[in-house]
Amino acid sequence: MNQGVSEGWSTWPAPAKLNLFLRVVGRRADGYHDLQTVFRILDWGDTVHLRPGPAGTIRRIGPSAPGVAEADDLVVRAAELLRLSANCSLSADIRVEKRIPAGGGFGGGSSDAATVLVGLNALWGLRWPVERLAALGQRLGADVPVFIHGHNAWAEGVGERLTPIDLPPAWYLLVDPGVHVPTPELFRAPDLTRDAAPVKIADFASGTLLDNAFEPVLRRREPAVEAVFQALARVGSPRLTGSGGGCFVEFDSLHAAERARAELPVELRAWIAGGAARSALLDTLAAMKV
Repeated sequence: MNQGVSEGWSTWPAPAKLNLFLRVVGRRADGYHDLQTVFRILDWGDTVHLRPGPAGTIRRIGPSAPGVAEADDLVVRAAELLRLSANCSLSADIRVEKRIPAGGGFGGGSSDAATVLVGLNALWGLRWPVERLAALGQRLGADVPVFIHGHNAWAEGVGERLTPIDLPPAWYLLVDPGVHVPTPELFRAPDLTRDAAPVKIADFASGTLLDNAFEPVLRRREPAVEAVFQALARVGSPRLTGSGGGCFVEFDSLHAAERARAELPVELRAWIAGGAARSALLDTLAAMKV
């Protein structure tokens, strides 16, 4: 489907993200963990198509998450939550073009949900402020608020306390090992470091923070992740994103990233994405208001 509106449909980007580092710095009284991370928005991701209606049901047109029932799909849940919270009876059809691999730590499900909230907020004429949408999105997942705000950010808490951060241009060689380990299972892992020393934005700016608390856990328990790290180590400094199996190497030029990709084994699922100054979703939203 082309950009713009066709037969009542509108097209909205749902960009992927990377965690440029991730630390677990403590356990909260509610059982969740306090984290510190930097979210990097990418110029690549899924595409969400929305068609609002005057009344009726929320419908998913085609699967957006393999093996996930429609009622359990995060995009459907996001639309239903917004409709319930706004106390309205408006309807919507939702179709998702998936590119972001599920469970890889690239934020696909959270980004899709955020895009549904932002898009339907505009299409339904609710005009909720971004802070209210982000608070609603947090009920769907800790990564949803950063996609609603749409800016690269230093994040704390469970990922909801966001401080916008400027990041230099960069290109990323991404690899999906195809490993999907549920995040709660990883948080229960006995070898996970849960009490790392808190750090500051200045520590990240110095270039010394590249660690991910889940990396050693996944590398020990998942041979596919370890194999990808070994392959990427031949072309750069590999890192893990989020709590998924997705791996990446950062480069300062597209040419360097392309050259590194050419050196990887052909059987690896690898691709290149650029770091974005801000989410393309914000540009689409701005164009809708013209």
